[in-house]
Amino acid sequence: MSLDTAPRLDADGLLDDPQTRIVVCCGAGGVGKTTTAAALGVRAAERGRRVVVLTIDPAKRLAQSMGIDALDNSPRRVGGVEGPGELYAMMLDMKRTFDEIVEAHADGDRASAILENPFYQSLSAGFAGTQEYMAMEKLGQLRARDSWDLIIVDTPPSRSALDFLDAPKRLGSFLDGRFIRLLTAPAKAGGRAGMKFLNVGMSMMTGTLGKLLGASLLRDVQTFVAAMDTLFGGFRTRAEATYRLLQAPGTAFLVVATPERDALREAAYFVERLEADRMPLAGLVLNRVHESDAAQLSAERALAAAEALDERGVDDAGSGAKGAGAADTGTGGAGTEGAADAAALLRLHAERMQVLAHERRTRDRFAALHPEVPVTQVTALPGDVHDLAGLRDVAELLTAQEAPGA
Repeated sequence: MSLDTAPRLDADGLLDDPQTRIVVCCGAGGVGKTTTAAALGVRAAERGRRVVVLTIDPAKRLAQSMGIDALDNSPRRVGGVEGPGELYAMMLDMKRTFDEIVEAHADGDRASAILENPFYQSLSAGFAGTQEYMAMEKLGQLRARDSWDLIIVDTPPSRSALDFLDAPKRLGSFLDGRFIRLLTAPAKAGGRAGMKFLNVGMSMMTGTLGKLLGASLLRDVQTFVAAMDTLFGGFRTRAEATYRLLQAPGTAFLVVATPERDALREAAYFVERLEADRMPLAGLVLNRVHESDAAQLSAERALAAAEALDERGVDDAGSGAKGAGAADTGTGGAGTEGAADAAALLRLHAERMQVLAHERRTRDRFAALHPEVPVTQVTALPGDVHDLAGLRDVAELLTAQEAPGA
């Protein structure tokens, strides 16, 4: 099966459906997830929906393309939308989101103790997996507020896009881990006998950890765990609720990829993972696809024509040299230059056709493995997208009615 016969992704139908409440753009790093999310947001707003785009991308390209000086942890209205809807954008502030959770679910004294704890400050600023989990938290918050009828999520630029889906599971493993259970055991034990028994074990453990980590860091960790103990269950509960939300009707995943082997391999892996986890896949956005208006001229024919022009140029140059003594017309040099220019253009065309052929083989391989996945293609643009007009151009390509490869 080739991509030409793959089902077409109806992006406008997806955005116009009032039952669609969450669209998650995912895929490998550097494939255009942020631009795709922003373009879909502009398109949906200009077709009448109240949209918020949540980006986890620290490069801040979304703010620049939407004409906003900076994005932060609160949705900001985007001006210049040409249509009946509204568009908001925001960028996840991982630490601020963590702080908001603590402030919302702990009383004043306990919240202050947690926020001022050095281990918490380190954890909230960059602990492995915290960004993905906080993205899940923020998505849950946005959906619970019900202020927008469409939320578009640009997933984190992680080593693997699957980190976003794995965040709740990893958090649960961390909270249920032996280290955390040992640190929280004294607070949970009942009676003096239990406390005495646990304190003996804790003394042995903390003595060893104190040597490894340092007594000061260990005290910070113990203080943090004691203060956070009552919040751990809430973290897990909310993460699991958001995970179920991602599985529910009204959520749609768009896998974004470029027509390169590694990107499409990651896309294929993600498609399989979404199916295994019963996540609703809407389709594949194939980004930065190259095209040519002279595709009927193959690379082989172009190279053959270039070689013929090279030979003709050599012959013309020789003839011109022989006739130079009899009549200095100057036509031989001009003809040689013209042939050289034409040959160079033909070689450039041949290189482009080779790129197109490579992309087609890669795309067709994906389509053969996943013939059921709807696809839309976005032609490679000559420059970067840096404003709303550019996002509209991308959206037009995303929602084009032609079938892939047509």
